[in-house]
Amino acid sequence: MSSHPQTGQNSSLIRSAPGVPSIRNVNWGGLKTLYVKEVRRFFKVQLQTIWAPAITTLLYLIIFTVALGGRSAVHLGGSTVAFADFVAPGLIVMGMLNNAFANASFSLLVGKIQGTIVDYLMPPLSTAELLAAITGGAVTRAFLVGLTVWLAMLLWPGVHVMPVHPIAVLWFGLLGAVFLALIGVLTSIWAEKFDHAAAVTNFVVAPLTLLSGTFYSVDRLSPVFQAVSHANPFFYIISGFRYGFLGIADSPVLLGSLVILALDVVLGLTCYTLVRRGWRLKN
Repeated sequence: MSSHPQTGQNSSLIRSAPGVPSIRNVNWGGLKTLYVKEVRRFFKVQLQTIWAPAITTLLYLIIFTVALGGRSAVHLGGSTVAFADFVAPGLIVMGMLNNAFANASFSLLVGKIQGTIVDYLMPPLSTAELLAAITGGAVTRAFLVGLTVWLAMLLWPGVHVMPVHPIAVLWFGLLGAVFLALIGVLTSIWAEKFDHAAAVTNFVVAPLTLLSGTFYSVDRLSPVFQAVSHANPFFYIISGFRYGFLGIADSPVLLGSLVILALDVVLGLTCYTLVRRGWRLKN
């Protein structure tokens, strides 16, 4: 028997040298797996994550339309719009934003609390792939809620929710969902318990959403409160989303698109940096 090692056979078993990544580009398989896991997680409890928020949002519309009897109107961009038609797009996107935040703020936080955060950090996924999967799951939930509410509003009498500019609806819906998903990821990185995430929901997300012109036109506010509203990024999301349905808006649509897109980039880079450094994740 020969004592010489079979170098040819052994070398064929080595796929890459130690320390050299075998996945050199995007790990599409891992990205898809984590995304599907995020979607399945909220879809298993769809009564709570999709149908309950959709019904709650629809109840807002029913209360307003029944209470006002369809007689009220809103002056928007030099035109008069029925209040139900005005408030419906805002309610749809408000439900989308809240659920995008709720989904993204849960993923990493529950891993930290249960001690399973290693399941997110150890797989061969880059930081960008990890963030893309978590954000994608949150955006998917947001659009499912928005689609459910929109279909229900189509059947409600006295409300017209057929989009005039469908591209604007999809674009601002996407920008808004990504915006709140990244805020949710940032919250889950910072928070150490569910009370911290609830505090962000109650004292940041909810006030900014309700004070963004969902139920009123900012043109009727005093100049001071108009300036405050224009400093609220939620205002541009709702205004642009409403433009997609009505064809009119109370703010420049292009400006709002650029503002939210810039904020998404800044938030994305911030989340990327924090996750890559393991801030509050690897301690």
